[in-house]
Amino acid sequence: MSEAEVRFIADSMLGRLAKWLRILGYDTLYFRDAQDGRLVTLARREGRILLTRDTRLLLRHRLCPMLFVHHDRVWDQLRQVAGELGLSVGARLGSRCLRCNRSLAPLAKDRAAGRVPEYVFRHHDTFFQCEECGRIFWGGTHLHHMEETVRALCG
Repeated sequence: MSEAEVRFIADSMLGRLAKWLRILGYDTLYFRDAQDGRLVTLARREGRILLTRDTRLLLRHRLCPMLFVHHDRVWDQLRQVAGELGLSVGARLGSRCLRCNRSLAPLAKDRAAGRVPEYVFRHHDTFFQCEECGRIFWGGTHLHHMEETVRALCG
């Protein structure tokens, strides 16, 4: 499986990690209260790697591809996952919705008018929208800071 095809499903203990994997552009499912059986079923059916901190799930490792996340802190978790699976920061940074995990589609600037803060509208020309939840994203300084943070952590 190439890096571009890597998809994840994170257990309920890894919500912050799921968000950061989405920031990196990786398709990452996360359910706050999903049962282990549902996670395993989805991972198998959709060809996802199950990320878990649950040692009971680890004992059932033959059920689906899985990676046991050893750390409590999200930065250490991200460093571990990126290192063990060879993930990188690239062109996909900021390409997924942080809330619902869908890919973002380009949004014409005129369609963002009145839907983003006026300052943002005046100072940005490129916008993206989640086709699922409708959230609008733009490449502000926060995206640059996220990229710097991830590059520092993952190399």
